[in-house]
Amino acid sequence: MIKRNIINMKKYNIKLLADIFFTFFKIGSFTFGGGYAMIPLIEKEVVHNKKWVDEENIIDVFAVSTSLPGAIAINSSTFIGYKLAGRIGAVVATLGMVLPSFLIITLIATIFRKFEDSPAVKAAFIGIRSAVTGLIFMAALKFAKTSIKDKITALIAVLTIVLVFFFNVHAIFTILGGAIAGIIIYYAKPA
Repeated sequence: MIKRNIINMKKYNIKLLADIFFTFFKIGSFTFGGGYAMIPLIEKEVVHNKKWVDEENIIDVFAVSTSLPGAIAINSSTFIGYKLAGRIGAVVATLGMVLPSFLIITLIATIFRKFEDSPAVKAAFIGIRSAVTGLIFMAALKFAKTSIKDKITALIAVLTIVLVFFFNVHAIFTILGGAIAGIIIYYAKPA
C-alpha cells in the first residue's frame, strides 16, 4: 500500500512537472515584446486555465517578479513553479519559459541575414511591434485595476509615472519609494 502510494506520488509529480514545463514552454513560445507583453499570457494560463494561482495572488507574483533582477516572465515562471513543486518545479518552469526563446533566437540568427531586407519581414515586424504594444497596454490596465484601490495608490502611480517619464528617475528607486510609502501608510492607517 505504501509502495503504491509512493509510485502514484512519483507519477503525479512527473505529470505535474511535465504540465508546468509545457505550460511555460507554450507561454515562452510567444515571447515577442519581452516579459511585460507576456503578462496577459501568463495570467490566462496560470490563473484562468490551470487555476494554479488566483487573481489576487498573480498580481503579487508580478509585483515581486518586477522588483527582482531579471525578466519578469522568467521570474514569474520560476516563482510559480516553486510554489507548485518546490525547487524542481522552479527549474522546470524556468526551462520551459527560456527554452523556446533560445531555440527561436538560434533559428532566427541562422536565417535572418538572408531575409532581413525583405519587405514582408519588415511589415511583419511592424505588425508584431503593434501587437506587443497592445499586450503591454493590456497588462498595464490589468495592473491598474487590481493595484490602484484608492486615492493614495492612484497618487503613488501618478507620481511614479511623473518621476520616471519627466525626471528620468530609475525605476528601482520608484519601486523602493512605493514600498516605503506602503509601509508608512500601513502603520499610519492599518485598516
